[in-house]
Amino acid sequence: MKRDKHLGITITREMHQKLVYISSYEGRSMSGQILYLIQQCIRNFEKEHGPIPEDKEP
Repeated sequence: MKRDKHLGITITREMHQKLVYISSYEGRSMSGQILYLIQQCIRNFEKEHGPIPEDKEP
């Protein structure tokens, strides 16, 4: 069974404040906003470079 991964990151207070603002504006939780941004990044990368194989690392 595959398990979800936990990601801990450190960001500046200013970035955190701005992300809280954007998340609220978009109607998402902070976690939801971060997941949305990651998914958007992956879609953009795959659009330009093709699908990323699931079991591959660069």
